[in-house]
Amino acid sequence: MHVEGFFEWLGQALGALIRFVVDGLSGLFNLLANAGSSFIEGLSRTLGMDTSLISILTLIVGLLVLYSAVRAFMRASIIIGIIWLLLGLWILSWVVH
Repeated sequence: MHVEGFFEWLGQALGALIRFVVDGLSGLFNLLANAGSSFIEGLSRTLGMDTSLISILTLIVGLLVLYSAVRAFMRASIIIGIIWLLLGLWILSWVVH
């Protein structure tokens, strides 16, 4: 009888520890998800764009194309830089209203 009480206590202690860890991680991930959601909402409201995944991906692609334009200008490649710049601005004009 005494052994059964020990294992019952051990199971309860282990269960409480696991529950504490799961609740803590759940709270942490909820905090990160809310922070990410608030960031995306603020970014989209400021730029005047939708919060859809397509809009976010288009914004990232447009910024990468503008980055390519800056790199081309730094290499003194004026024609390619202008092409990348116009392409990047054209892509970003789809997203930003």
